[in-house]
Amino acid sequence: MKRKTQSLRIFQYSLAFLFILVLGSCYKDKGNYAYNMPIEPKIIGLDTLYNAMVGDSLIINPTFENIAKEDIECTWEIAVPEAIDPTQYKYVGNSVRTIFGLQAKLYNARLTLLNKSNGIKYFHDFKIQGQTEFSKGSLVLSIENGTTQLSFVKPNGEVQPRIYEAINLKPLPSIPLSIHYISNKFTGNTPLGYWIVCKNDGVRINVNNLKQEELKSGTIKDNFFLPPASIDIGNLQKHEQGVLMGVINNKFYGGITTTWDQANTYGMFGNYADGDYELSDKFVMLNINNQVSFVGFEKTRKQFLRFNVYGAPMYFGTQYTVSSTATFDPTNLGLDLLHIVQINNTDIYAYAKDASGQIFELKFNVNFNGPFTFTPLHKIAFTNQQILNAASKIVATRVGNIFIASGNKVYRYTPINQNLTEIETKFTADITMLKLTEDEQSLVVGAGTSIYYTNITTGSNGTLKEKIDGLPGTSIDMTWR
Repeated sequence: MKRKTQSLRIFQYSLAFLFILVLGSCYKDKGNYAYNMPIEPKIIGLDTLYNAMVGDSLIINPTFENIAKEDIECTWEIAVPEAIDPTQYKYVGNSVRTIFGLQAKLYNARLTLLNKSNGIKYFHDFKIQGQTEFSKGSLVLSIENGTTQLSFVKPNGEVQPRIYEAINLKPLPSIPLSIHYISNKFTGNTPLGYWIVCKNDGVRINVNNLKQEELKSGTIKDNFFLPPASIDIGNLQKHEQGVLMGVINNKFYGGITTTWDQANTYGMFGNYADGDYELSDKFVMLNINNQVSFVGFEKTRKQFLRFNVYGAPMYFGTQYTVSSTATFDPTNLGLDLLHIVQINNTDIYAYAKDASGQIFELKFNVNFNGPFTFTPLHKIAFTNQQILNAASKIVATRVGNIFIASGNKVYRYTPINQNLTEIETKFTADITMLKLTEDEQSLVVGAGTSIYYTNITTGSNGTLKEKIDGLPGTSIDMTWR
């Protein structure tokens, strides 16, 4: 037994000594290895984004360095979610030369480069933006001798008049109100179409070819799950998720956003926001931290109303707390609303008149996403009673300026100091359209058969930048992409 114990101890000591020798060898050998990494092939002339005209040639022809020509094997793939057979958008060869037959969408693509000498693959991702002749430019909605017209304005200012009827071989509905380019902000600004809104109907057209939609609802009448007996549209605005929301038949409607935005039912109208109210067509949409709410106005009771969006618009009426009624009482205003605009996420200005015709400026803040408060800030007589009426056009910038068009003049109004000045550009015809570009660097004015782009950047008071002539009739609204 003693001899076995001694033998076990000798074995344990030998094993420990061997382990120490191995560690020492590893330590001494540290850093003695030389790695011969293969040189990575270099691809010259492969862009990150390609613009491809639908129906035209798509050519991608890069060159390669640090790799022998005979060792190159390239595979190109375009990810096309709507494709029935994705393999038809897979190409083999050192270049791609094909006819781009996809839609005017943004597609992800990948080049896989195989070095056949060592079997190593290299991946390079890029994008392809499909385009048509209508992918860049503006659409102008106008009225010509009582007929609704749609014109396309190319980036160089060239006008293609009456284009809707030329493409669709039928007229638009009468009494045009607005036009909207709709896209879903939350899915990478996916284009969903154009909505042309008229008094008793509207038409949705495809962004690629300007044809009336066939798979999705092609008209506003078709955009209802249960259409009302008649349609009287007051005002529809676009929501950031690519649907229309606003006033129809004096009630508040909103397109559904609870399905996939490519579904045929996306954006359709369900029931209106249920409640006892007769809504003015003037309202503002608030978006604070991606929480949308609306300030509306009840025409009969003359009170400001709260609407929230919880999957669909919901009517809450005057279910909000008023901080003080000393300035004015929003639940019992006693005035008729003419216009309402939002300066930024807090300041809202409304213009309303009393029974004698005097016009007042109301300033207030709301928080309709909790704790649901309404804060009146001031009520004053407007500085120039003659320029504001129901026919006036009015827009507001985020930096605090309000532009008012009355007759053939446009004024810049600063509500902080009540300064009112006419802009420098002059117009010979009455103004029928007033818009801001998305960057709010230009004020776009429609007067007669022309559109004027005026400079409203800091230090400039509406100097003329560009004029587009030759529109059919007088402009009502426009949009661009």
